[in-house]
Amino acid sequence: MDAEMIIQDLIARSRAAQKQIENYTQEQVDALVKACGRAIYDNAEMLAEEAVAESGLGNVPSKIAKMKNGMAVAYQFLKGKKSVGVISVEEDLGIVNFAKPMGVIACITPSTNPTSTVGGNGMYALKCRDSIVFAPHPRTKACTAHAVNLVREALKKVGAPEDLFLCIEEPSMELTQTLMRDADVVVATGGPGMVKAAYSSGRPSYGVGQGNVQVIVDTDCRDEYETIARNVTDSRIRDNGVPCTCEQFVTVPEQDRDVFLAALRKADAYVIEDEAAAQALRELLFKPNPNGTYGFNVQNVGICAVELARRIGLTVPETTKTLVVPVTKLAKDELLCKEKLCPVQAFCTYKTFDEGMAQILANLNMEGAGHSAVIYSHNEEHLTRAGNELPVSRIIVNAPGATAGGSTLTNGLTPTLSLGCGSWGNNSISENLSYKHLMNVTKMAYTIPNAPQLTDEEMWAD
Repeated sequence: MDAEMIIQDLIARSRAAQKQIENYTQEQVDALVKACGRAIYDNAEMLAEEAVAESGLGNVPSKIAKMKNGMAVAYQFLKGKKSVGVISVEEDLGIVNFAKPMGVIACITPSTNPTSTVGGNGMYALKCRDSIVFAPHPRTKACTAHAVNLVREALKKVGAPEDLFLCIEEPSMELTQTLMRDADVVVATGGPGMVKAAYSSGRPSYGVGQGNVQVIVDTDCRDEYETIARNVTDSRIRDNGVPCTCEQFVTVPEQDRDVFLAALRKADAYVIEDEAAAQALRELLFKPNPNGTYGFNVQNVGICAVELARRIGLTVPETTKTLVVPVTKLAKDELLCKEKLCPVQAFCTYKTFDEGMAQILANLNMEGAGHSAVIYSHNEEHLTRAGNELPVSRIIVNAPGATAGGSTLTNGLTPTLSLGCGSWGNNSISENLSYKHLMNVTKMAYTIPNAPQLTDEEMWAD
């Protein structure tokens, strides 16, 4: 069967299933959402082991935590929110908002999050009475398909059509591109090439931009260095450094260099101060492209710090979580200032806050603009400045980026596995993907009683 026929069959089945739930009540919809989330949550250990075994990326404990925390947080976020019928009334404007499904969602799943994406994006699709077809990464096709099948079984148990969740069994670029062309909406999580393909599909699309999370530590946080160092280290090691929300570069006050490095060592980071070892690490992690640029060597994606050290002939304690490399150059002049999909961090110092801001701006403008930054500070002027000046869609304040960026209830960001990066990252949204992005809304507009009738002069009056 050719690609066209395979996708036509999947789309037809998916659309038929979606039509069956189009008139579900809110209660019925919420039962589907819970069934989906619990299917992934309850099988997190098994799915995590399968994902690591199949992909060779990340580690089992992190993937378990990502699935359990991600599903529970998403469910709590969705609980009580309206997505059927009248969802809100804007009385002052005379507007009544009605929710409508979008239809069939094409979800492109990455090798880095092959199972959690099924649950996270799947819950949002179901909340809006959409169906969803997954296009797995070839490297993780089996575990993604297993996750989809577990949700299918859960949907069947609550009396819903199983085909609300479908999956391409033998993924290929041709099949994925055909799916994106024929679905109603595309949600693409993956590399820049896949995201570009999604936006070129001719369908409404949500993609994500490249991460390169920058961290600046302010001078008023000196008493918190051990906590901050632990946060930064534990966040960086999450799933062996694969998530796009992991901290990549940290800059601290120059006078506190040694104190902060000591705090990092206490947090089980290994600091590489030998330039020969640092250069060996650069050569391990990055390979030259024909156009003269450098790209991350995929052979090192999700490899733990101890193994990375071994690959450059360095012996480190078995407890080592991350490799930290002090740098003096920035952006294009320092490869370690790029995104690194493994537990390696660049470390720098600044003389003034102005200089620190300039450092992270330089790195972001080189790579990662639109995604995220982290600031540790209690200085309202500095916090406001970061908000005004940093070209990112989210700034995490005094918290670890890996979790606070998209999978927590400790801040007001939408729990998600798809983080929009705005025009900086060539994305259509500059916020966390939410269920609302998978919902059509009809606005019924009533005439506002006693609406003012202004003259031309009154219209333009100050």
